[in-house]
Amino acid sequence: MFLEIITPDKKLFSGEVKSIVLPGTDGSFGLLNHHAPIISSLKKGTLKVTDTAEAVQNFEIKGGVVEMQQNQVIILAE
Repeated sequence: MFLEIITPDKKLFSGEVKSIVLPGTDGSFGLLNHHAPIISSLKKGTLKVTDTAEAVQNFEIKGGVVEMQQNQVIILAE
């Protein structure tokens, strides 16, 4: 799936990933390929992104919103 992480200042990440773990307002949740469409708010915490080479990157956010549709994920983060 294709992921973009965007902040008000810059684009933090753009590329193909295998999985994403997000800090949702009602608890952490994960997204994998072909997940059902979703829009959710995010709270302060860590985004854990695993790319297609199994490398893990962590991004600290203060909150935001995630949208997934047709294997495209956009995270608007603070």
